[in-house]
Formats: sequence, structure tokens, C-alpha cells
Amino acid sequence: MSETASMSTGIAKRYATAVYELAQEAKTLPQIEQDIDALQGALADSEDFRDLINSPIYTREQQAASISAISRKMGLSQTMASTLELMANKRRLFVLPQLIQNLREIIAVEKGEVTADVISAKALTKAQSDKLSKSLAATTGKKVTLNATVDDTLIGGLIVKVGSKMIDTSIRAKLNSLQNVMKEVG
Repeated sequence: MSETASMSTGIAKRYATAVYELAQEAKTLPQIEQDIDALQGALADSEDFRDLINSPIYTREQQAASISAISRKMGLSQTMASTLELMANKRRLFVLPQLIQNLREIIAVEKGEVTADVISAKALTKAQSDKLSKSLAATTGKKVTLNATVDDTLIGGLIVKVGSKMIDTSIRAKLNSLQNVMKEVG
């Protein structure tokens, strides 16, 4: 891991731990979870927001003022809004995606949950998601939350990642395997 990435991860973990502890103390964890969802949605949907947190052309003051206005508009909790403003003043907004990920992990561990990353060729139906969650819960012994994404290059099937384990049942993987076998034969 590069030194910069390692430093970013460390910064994000410290902020995530602080936010979690403050929210736990104030008994506002459900609000923090809503904040995380809202921020993740904003990061996914708004190029301007991604530019704001990553671009060095904005001054600390501009970032702080913008984050304060965005926090009010999104209805973020005081804990999250204050944390984001502090991050803006310290020029640390670039770690926001890692902060969100770390907060999700901390909350999931506290709740006895595990997140499974699922990549499918097409969007899973509610019934398929429920069945997969139940199957993974039986295997892991924990409540499973699915983080589902779609990748049509898989052709069909799924790739499921839970912790350090990965199951790849995609047609793309099977075709690649068959191609490798054919190379060895001929």
C-alpha cells in the first residue's frame, strides 16, 4: 500500500471512530446512519460535490462554507456537519469516501452484521436479494447486508465477497477458465 493511501486510511479511521463515539454517547447512531446514506448518495450523484471534496483549487474557507451549506440542505446531524466542517478546515475532505466506509464497518461490527459485496449481471430482484441474504446469514452466522452493484460484462451469474472470501459464479469467469484450459491443451 502506498504511503499516501495508508495515511488517508488512517485519517479516515480516526474521524470515523470519533464520529461513532460521539454519536454513541449522544445516542444518535440512527441519524448518523442516515447521514452516511445521504453522503454516499451525494458522492455517487454529484460531480460538483466530488470536485468540492477533492479539488485543491477551493480554499479552506470556501470548502467549509460549502460543506456547511450542504450539511444544512441535506439535514445532516450536528455531529456529522461539525465533523465535515472540521475536515474542510483541516483540508481533509478528500477522505470522505473512506470515512463513510469506515463508519459503516464500525456500525456493522457493533450490530453484529456483515456486509456482502454482490456484483451481478443484472439487478437482483427483492426476492433474489432476500434469498441471498438468508443464505449468507446461514453461512456466516451474522445478519448480512447486501451492497449490490451491476456489471453487465459478467454475462450472467454473481460475484459475492464477504470479508476475505469470494465466490465467483459468473459466466465470464467460467468462459475465462475454459479459455485457459483450451490454451493448455492446444
